[in-house]
Amino acid sequence: MNATTADTLPYSRLRDMAVTERPQERLQRSGPTALSDSELLAMLLRSGTQGHDVLAVADKLLATAGSLSDLLSWTQNDFLRLRGIGKVKALQLVTVMELARRVLAASGSTTPQLTTPAEIANYCRPHTLGLAVEKFWVLCLNRKNRLLRKIEVTSGTATATLVHPREVFRAAIKEAASAVVCVHNHPSGDPAPSAADVRITRQLREAANIVEIDLLDHVVVGTPAADPIGLGFYSFRDAGVL
Repeated sequence: MNATTADTLPYSRLRDMAVTERPQERLQRSGPTALSDSELLAMLLRSGTQGHDVLAVADKLLATAGSLSDLLSWTQNDFLRLRGIGKVKALQLVTVMELARRVLAASGSTTPQLTTPAEIANYCRPHTLGLAVEKFWVLCLNRKNRLLRKIEVTSGTATATLVHPREVFRAAIKEAASAVVCVHNHPSGDPAPSAADVRITRQLREAANIVEIDLLDHVVVGTPAADPIGLGFYSFRDAGVL
């Protein structure tokens, strides 16, 4: 067999497997925990294309992304860049990732107590996954630091002025909040604050004193992988700015 012929043959891993060892049969027999990450992705993809066995496509997808959680930030175009994934499969995968984000966002208590930067970041991170722009939220809290409401105040780009203090405290006053936490994301994943982040935090601190609503913290949410110190968030309270 020459090299040209070998290169055009479809991958045969799935076809050559014993029936009892194929992902679908093991899923039915032992449940989803019996399958590897690649096999679970293969179950979503269902079939490959000419020259691309479905398990090979799933392996490549996982290797390119780095992990299942990294796929949460992928767009349709990201999926389409992989050979063996067409428009329909890309849209199916985007849909599954959006469902996963919504499940993560809804999995916590509807009235969590938010007292530490880590708790704040963990609560907000599902809402930041996959975002290509910066968004700014105000978390309105009661006297026991339990969440009354999370409000998206603005959405924009990294080069735009993201928020004005009046927008933050207008929302807080409307909700009769005793305190607020401000949160915004960095799409790059690195939560290190910019000069603009520091400037708006100081403005928010001054406005909080005027309206007599406690500004407990301003947290920048990124990802641990992109954070030089591995936390995945930055707290202005811990940094001594508040």
